[in-house]
Amino acid sequence: MNCLNIPQHEELRYKVLKGRELHERKEKENREYFRKKIGCINKELSVYVASGSLRLRGIIDEVLTLSDGSMAPLDYKFTEYRDFLFETHKVQSVLYAMLIRETYNKPVYKGYICYAKDGASLKEVIYKDTDFEYAKDTVDDIFRVILRGYYPKKTSWPNRCIDCCYKNICV
Repeated sequence: MNCLNIPQHEELRYKVLKGRELHERKEKENREYFRKKIGCINKELSVYVASGSLRLRGIIDEVLTLSDGSMAPLDYKFTEYRDFLFETHKVQSVLYAMLIRETYNKPVYKGYICYAKDGASLKEVIYKDTDFEYAKDTVDDIFRVILRGYYPKKTSWPNRCIDCCYKNICV
């Protein structure tokens, strides 16, 4: 999108539309049992955060304050959990943690991902220092692609292409 100026047309993609619908529904539903289970004492919904120094911005589904005084992101995914944490989900969670740390000036040790396609499965993500370094490196890699204007190579995992809007032009 940023290199070739080709829009994603997210409004036409099934998973994007279902994800938006899920987020709207979760804002209205009472999911307090998840929060009580993890020691949440306060929550903020659909929190916009941005950082010039991190070169990031986003809307976090929920920003939780935990009973130990730390904070945590909670992200809903319209997919099912498959006995492993997707790298992209973990990196997104870590980046949200970095934004929360900077915005609220509070510690963030872990995050949560709710896989909501077939019911709801809550997974805890414990952050390590290496996770923050990896996330920073990932952001740097993305900006190198954007600033140099080159198109990255096609992924070696074809299942990632199923719902990709660029699958017909990848090389």
